[in-house]
Amino acid sequence: MGLLTFSMNVTLDGCVDHQEGIADDETHAFYTRLMDESEAMLWGRVTYEMMEAYWPAVARGDVDAPPATREWAVKLEAKPKYVVSSTRHAFPWTNSHHVAGDLGTAVQALKDATPGGVLLGSGRLATALDRLDLIDEYRLLVHPRIAGHGPTLYETGLPATRRLALISAQPLHNGAVAMHYRRLV
Repeated sequence: MGLLTFSMNVTLDGCVDHQEGIADDETHAFYTRLMDESEAMLWGRVTYEMMEAYWPAVARGDVDAPPATREWAVKLEAKPKYVVSSTRHAFPWTNSHHVAGDLGTAVQALKDATPGGVLLGSGRLATALDRLDLIDEYRLLVHPRIAGHGPTLYETGLPATRRLALISAQPLHNGAVAMHYRRLV
């Protein structure tokens, strides 16, 4: 069984708005390495649609992008992408698959079938999966910014505090800190 790892950009005040983080070569290289460590991606529909609207064009070379950004896009294009959605059923982006049925059962089956691990990159979906005790690790890239607005991590709450063990903390040159935590039982 593979691990389910939640990864997200977050500001110091918990904002997960994708426009608030530092989107430079170092950040893209970090996420490329993280994606390389996982066998598949898992998103909710909103995140999938945001990614689908931009990254395939970068991978094809239709959008001018720095090398680290293009490398991320090309690897993302090839990576299996699983999407949780109750409103959309067709996912035409290369290697995209619909996750249907009971959320807990479907995601546990995905973990069981993906020994190389699954990288989760959707905030609202992470809250739902954390409520089901399915997230094993957290890889947050904490940006040196205070956004002063939402959306924020776990803004709808969890039933209990999650105790975590620090695996590593790696500062980046751009001021962000890559935090790696594993959930304690």
